[in-house]
Amino acid sequence: MRTEFDRELEERLVRYAGIDTQSDEEATGSPSTPVQLVLQRLLVEELGEIGAHHARLTDYGAVLATIPGTAEGPVIGLLAHVDTAPAFNATGVKPRVIRNYNGGPVTYPDAPGLMMTPEEFPYLGTKHGHDIVTASGTTLLGADDKAGVAIIMTAARHLLAHPEIPHGPIRIAFTPDEEIGRGVDARLPKDLGADFAYTFDGAAVGEIEYESFSADGATVTVKGVSIHPGTAKDKLVNALHLTAKIAQTLPQATMTPETTEGREGFLMLYEMKGTAAEATMKFILRDFELDGLGAKGALLRQVCETVAATEPRAEITCEIRPQYRNMRYWLEKDMRPVELARTAARALGVEPVSVPIRGGTDGSRLTEMGVPCPNIFTGMQNIHGPLEWISVQDMGLATQVCLKLVETAAAKNA
Repeated sequence: MRTEFDRELEERLVRYAGIDTQSDEEATGSPSTPVQLVLQRLLVEELGEIGAHHARLTDYGAVLATIPGTAEGPVIGLLAHVDTAPAFNATGVKPRVIRNYNGGPVTYPDAPGLMMTPEEFPYLGTKHGHDIVTASGTTLLGADDKAGVAIIMTAARHLLAHPEIPHGPIRIAFTPDEEIGRGVDARLPKDLGADFAYTFDGAAVGEIEYESFSADGATVTVKGVSIHPGTAKDKLVNALHLTAKIAQTLPQATMTPETTEGREGFLMLYEMKGTAAEATMKFILRDFELDGLGAKGALLRQVCETVAATEPRAEITCEIRPQYRNMRYWLEKDMRPVELARTAARALGVEPVSVPIRGGTDGSRLTEMGVPCPNIFTGMQNIHGPLEWISVQDMGLATQVCLKLVETAAAKNA
């Protein structure tokens, strides 16, 4: 289904994706990387050009702007994040558009051995005739979540150009550092000033999500005993050997991302580095229920204690810190924002589907902080890797849902 917004969405996504915005978990600034500000400043400029009010870059790296209401209605927030994931190369992204996709394998100019097929990825097989955007094979694309940025910018431009469309006040926020769990600064809920909000950070057409993982992060530090290897007999305690024992003792055939699906949680080792003297391991813990999340943390601590007991000369510490919580805990008490999005989707012939997000969004934190914030599809697929892609026409449908949503909210208030 082609829409009047397709070419604008394509142009915006290609423009935004070509700007490096990868976040960095190790950095302490806000945003974590200065490159994110390049896109943020461009968005402030573009918001001003289309006539948005009060477009500004906050001192915590978020872009805020207002679309004044043309009718009575709730204040609705629209959010997307500009950063791309640290999980894969995101420097030098070269977006390309495959027009009228023929349904066959997708190959990549910069990675001749790489291929994506509809047999392996069935959703791709449903997009015959669509315009598909991918990267060139050596980077991720960044549709997560520059597609959301493009959708919101396109919807904003359309609303400002058509004041006859009834809608209440709309607040726009483009956040940094969502991929490293820092997208929602403590000041954002007040600065946003929305009654409720939506992140455009979802995947397949129709997804309107109000349930996410609850998440903790963990850092295990192993301090050994360092000594010259030539005189190490009965003295050296190799921290790297102990980290390997911890990794091997943890579940391998269950409770990992590659062995779980649906409502199953996991415990993932995603970084390990150091020397024989000292090494660190970084984990993410995920579960849809707090009891399950707590059990995974307890398991990690128990494994660390067990390995520590085998070598009392070593020092092994396990620090677990909260990241975000399942937004269902709050949204299920008031489903009106979810139902509003579902109504808008159905009005366009899109059947809404609510599946639990095996991840989190800025909406998880915003909801926890008092701003109800479900998540709406963009069309993005295979995110965080070189096979990432998106259909321009899926983005067009998401833009239509966004416009119908704000109009429907004003009609309900009339």
